[in-house]
Amino acid sequence: MQGRGPSRRGASDNEPRPAHGLHAELATAPATPRGAPPSRDARAAQRPIREGRRSRSTLRRQALSRRSLALADMVAAGLALALCVGALSPDDSLHLVTLLALPLVVIAGKIQRIYDRDELVLNKSTIDEAPKLFQLATFYALLVYVFDEQLLSGALGSAQMLVLWLTLFFFAVMARWVARLVVRRALGPERCLFVGSDESFARLLEKLAGDDPRAELVGRMALSPTADPKPIAAATAQLHRLVEDLDIHRVVIEPSQESPQHVLDFVREAKATGVPVSLLPRILDVVGTAIEVDHLDGVTLLGVRQFGLSRSSILLKRGFDIAGAALGLVVLAPLFAIIAAAIKLDTRGPVFFRQWRIGRDGVRFQIWKFRSMVHGAEAQKAELCASNEVSGGLFKISEDPRLTRVGRVLRRRSFDELPQLLNVLRGEMSLVGPRPLVADEDEQILGLDRRRLQLTPGMTGHWQILGSSRVPLAEMVKLDYLYVAGWSLWTDVKILLRTVGHVTARRGV
Repeated sequence: MQGRGPSRRGASDNEPRPAHGLHAELATAPATPRGAPPSRDARAAQRPIREGRRSRSTLRRQALSRRSLALADMVAAGLALALCVGALSPDDSLHLVTLLALPLVVIAGKIQRIYDRDELVLNKSTIDEAPKLFQLATFYALLVYVFDEQLLSGALGSAQMLVLWLTLFFFAVMARWVARLVVRRALGPERCLFVGSDESFARLLEKLAGDDPRAELVGRMALSPTADPKPIAAATAQLHRLVEDLDIHRVVIEPSQESPQHVLDFVREAKATGVPVSLLPRILDVVGTAIEVDHLDGVTLLGVRQFGLSRSSILLKRGFDIAGAALGLVVLAPLFAIIAAAIKLDTRGPVFFRQWRIGRDGVRFQIWKFRSMVHGAEAQKAELCASNEVSGGLFKISEDPRLTRVGRVLRRRSFDELPQLLNVLRGEMSLVGPRPLVADEDEQILGLDRRRLQLTPGMTGHWQILGSSRVPLAEMVKLDYLYVAGWSLWTDVKILLRTVGHVTARRGV
């Protein structure tokens, strides 16, 4: 092992962290001459690793996470009950026995296993678990309906049940978001040990970088491929020491196909360290997460969905686009008028800017935007190529001299994109989809990557959430491919919700 840091056992989560990039190579056990008795180290390597105890910091993180979510659910249930009983039935009142209804939501959540998810994932997103929270609200409303006379000293009406159902879902989402935010601030990011290649380590390190990271990589081990199962115990003994010395909260393993049995044994032993284990399978870079797990007499198969959307899915997505775009144009009509007046008063030129883009199946269309640059800005693009801040075929300048005063405000809030709702109504764009590229950018996408054109380009997408100016072309194409491979209507809803948060956080520049 190289560069092993000082012991972290019993250290506080808020203390300074060791530097990234700790590197430890898994060494194989030394061979012994044939016929000679095994050495002490060899005998130790052959002994199985016993299940390890979880460190205090790991237990503290998991306990605080579960308890905070349970408390958030009970607070949400209490608010929902108070609203449906107190607001809709002023003559009725909550009784002391009603407190018994609050733990019911925790029991219902435990049945649905919604308190176990945070232990399994790095990205503890509340939006991702919204469908399960909707099921929780439904189940809890049914329980209260069955026991309403015992818990509330009176029967609830249909209107009250509807309010209880919907408000519990809303309050649960908000309360869990606050609870996770408080816990993350209190405990700091998860300390992760990565087992895999340098390339994947650097890639994951880049993804975890940010102003408010949920996790940090504090060490790396390289799992040397071998067909000999004997050194696995020595390797995992070293893993146990690293987990203890560096106060690791999670082990992330990149499976290797060169020695699958060695990797399987290592994963089993990694689980015995007592900390959560996550896998980084590269196959999901191709098939996405839209897979079905199939069990065949002890053999696990992964069912991969066909690429593209079925006819019914296309109709559903199109209906969602029409409804959303029409509603958006009606609600935002006053804002459109204000922006148009500001553009005309700021500089000479048209209110709207139109540009040719590549749409579905390679068909060209004109995209609509509010003009944010001086008139004739496209002719000046060639002169500014030397100032381009984005690699990989895209063009982006954070302080573009062609921007007008109003244009800078529009870009900061992404308001210049709003006229694309007209493109959505016309069927040229979708609310969510792959990024629409100009012709010279599209020409750089070759081979199978061009399958991204099987879906209508969108006003927003994963590339917008991550920051379009910070995502290189190759990475953006991959995101588009995975979006098409695993599309669902709920995916579109999540991206739209996250886009709102992205824009309000002023990351639209």
